[in-house]
Amino acid sequence: MLSPKKIRHRKVMKQARHLRGVETRGTKVAFGEYGLMATESLWITNRQIEAARVAMNRYLKRGGKIWIRIFPDKPLTKKPAEVRMGKGKGSPEAWVAEVRAGRIMYEVKGVDEETAKEAFRLAAAKLPVKTRFVSRDIF
Repeated sequence: MLSPKKIRHRKVMKQARHLRGVETRGTKVAFGEYGLMATESLWITNRQIEAARVAMNRYLKRGGKIWIRIFPDKPLTKKPAEVRMGKGKGSPEAWVAEVRAGRIMYEVKGVDEETAKEAFRLAAAKLPVKTRFVSRDIF
């Protein structure tokens, strides 16, 4: 699972306002030939990122190279079940990546377009966001 090696604060504030608007960075296919773009804003957990990666790798059968362009660097806390209100913030449970609309989440290179489309379709089924297939603009 993806998680940071070192963090500044063990628990962070939620601040969902960061997910408003569209992404300005990471919106173009930079490393591969094809990409999977998020069309809505949401938190994506490290487990979801890993599940999508595994689904793509299984379909590609080591045929191409995959880049993961998002990283879960925000700790998500949760209080145990059936615990009364108060008594402070819960303990860290998972790591999430803040993904805004327009962000390229995965890229692939070394496979044809139909194979990449099917691999991204399988990966998108594991993710909670709506996505679309994009290709590199060659000028």
